[in-house]
Amino acid sequence: MTTAPTRPGAGSTSESKAAEIPAQARKPAPELAPSPWHQHLEDLAKTGFWTIARRIPALVGYALRLGWKASPRGTATAVALTLAAGLMTTLGLLAGTAALRTLFSAGFSTEAVRAAGPSLILGAAAVMVRGGLTVAAGYAQARLTPLINYRVELDLFQATTAVPLSAFDQAGFAEDMHRARDRGTFEAAGLVDSTVNLVTGVVGVVATAAAVAIIEPLLLPCLLLSSLPTAITAMRMARREYAAMLARITRRRRMWTLGFLMASKHTAAELRTYQMREPLLEQYEQSMTDETTAHMRLARQQTLSRLTGMITGGGAMFGLYVVLAWMLTSGDIPLAAAAATYLAVVQARTSLNTAVFALNQVYERTLYVGDMRDFVSRCHDITPTSAKDTIVAGPPERILFDTVSLSYPDTDRPAVETVSFTIESGQVIALVGENGSGKSTVSKLLAGLYQPTSGRILWNGVDTTLLDPAARSGHIAVMSQDWWRFPFTAGANITIGRRQDSHDQRQVEAAAVAAVAHDMITELPDGYDTLLDREYQGGQELSSGQWQRLIAARLFYRDAPLLICDEPSASMDPRAEHALFQQLTARPGRIVVLVTHRLANVKTADLILVMVKGHLVAAGTHDQLMRHPDDTYRTLWIMQASGYLGTEPADPAQQ
Repeated sequence: MTTAPTRPGAGSTSESKAAEIPAQARKPAPELAPSPWHQHLEDLAKTGFWTIARRIPALVGYALRLGWKASPRGTATAVALTLAAGLMTTLGLLAGTAALRTLFSAGFSTEAVRAAGPSLILGAAAVMVRGGLTVAAGYAQARLTPLINYRVELDLFQATTAVPLSAFDQAGFAEDMHRARDRGTFEAAGLVDSTVNLVTGVVGVVATAAAVAIIEPLLLPCLLLSSLPTAITAMRMARREYAAMLARITRRRRMWTLGFLMASKHTAAELRTYQMREPLLEQYEQSMTDETTAHMRLARQQTLSRLTGMITGGGAMFGLYVVLAWMLTSGDIPLAAAAATYLAVVQARTSLNTAVFALNQVYERTLYVGDMRDFVSRCHDITPTSAKDTIVAGPPERILFDTVSLSYPDTDRPAVETVSFTIESGQVIALVGENGSGKSTVSKLLAGLYQPTSGRILWNGVDTTLLDPAARSGHIAVMSQDWWRFPFTAGANITIGRRQDSHDQRQVEAAAVAAVAHDMITELPDGYDTLLDREYQGGQELSSGQWQRLIAARLFYRDAPLLICDEPSASMDPRAEHALFQQLTARPGRIVVLVTHRLANVKTADLILVMVKGHLVAAGTHDQLMRHPDDTYRTLWIMQASGYLGTEPADPAQQ
């Protein structure tokens, strides 16, 4: 019986194989692109306290406007309750000072306690009301969170689903979208929450400062100076943590990637068949060693900063106590005022810590929410608006490509160039050519997913730029080669492409039969109600060929007069493929556009368009193209046919 090999270094406590490799001798790891979750870490690490403090009004204003857009009443309530709680803080300190002054001046007798009773009751009531207001403000903040999430996510997805497909070809668009979706929406509600916390902290500091100014104005500078070391230390620790995170983030992401490769069902087979276990473990151990060292270094630095802050803060507090003692002994301040000042200092330090922590969060979150806001604005700028004078497109009777060209951004040559052809109702059209010839681009132009950069497309004699896009797309059904496995039921995967309130199950099943998918679906545990995603409880998985049948059923269920099929049978078995192509041409009057490398399926097409490097080099029927001067189609046909027959078929051009 064989045993599994032991991982090198397993069982060691502090040393590992990776740790024995000198850092300078290791091969440098590849650089990773910036993560959307840490796009602004460098800015945060370099931004100081006073720079952020100067931006407080703008940051708070932006956050409050965001909250106001989601819920005016909720935002106003949260802020009002926070301000009211601050007022109760001041009132409580003043009432406590009055009570102490009465007690200290008359001695702790029954009469003194009775005389201080109203002040004590007022102070206790202020504390109780403050607690209630704080709880109510927290409830108002909690109610704001889902409202803000709802508003910002809806705004984002309304924008991303409306932009033309060409937007995704723009430099950085996809990256900006991921950053806006993954971090911007996540931070939006947190931004308002942190802003309210910042207001809470600032109000607390102002409230205690106001109380001290009323009690003894000379002590106000002492209060502020004694609290300042705490704020500086907290900000310095936050900056240091950001800087350390910035230095470690690439390594952490690489470790996450390696961890995914070693603990995922998607990689398990290749990891074992290619014996990748040891190399991956070695890379992980190297990164883990460096990460542990960096973490220990940060812990030491944070401890030193905390110790320095405690010593400095303790010295400042000691200085305050010295001033209080000097004022007491010289008779400049009564004992009651000194006691109230001490309570104010404790309260101010707590509020200041809250404000500093919230200020860091507000500044950071504003950067990411600002990214999302800018991205949504960018989407609105590039989204075509529906003009009032657009023409409602009817079913396609004739589609004309008139010297159409399309260039993708940042490319050296057009994807298609000066392409012209005509499609008539009832025709089967095939687009053939090698990879990169422009076939899929032509199909996307037909589907209205792109607009030509030059030339024009006429739909029943009308330029497509003048047509209502929604009405035009209602006559089109597309089966793309880049289909997606939607985590819905089998039935929903078929009906999702056709907007209506209810669905006729007979029509759904008829579409599935046409796509050779009905028997496959009925064999699933819950038939058409089977959820097709194993990540959900009771979910099932399909093979690629089975998924392609399901997507073909969606195509048939949409029942559009123009079907565009880009490699519709790439994953199907021969029987399903044959049945699919029979069904595609079964309905009279329908235009079918096929993009495929399997030329046997296009032999009977009414028109075959041959693409080479973006140019239309030949057009005609199969028989015409086999004798065409351009031998691209003939060469491809003979190569495929010889693979099936074992011998090269006769070349019609030589007969």
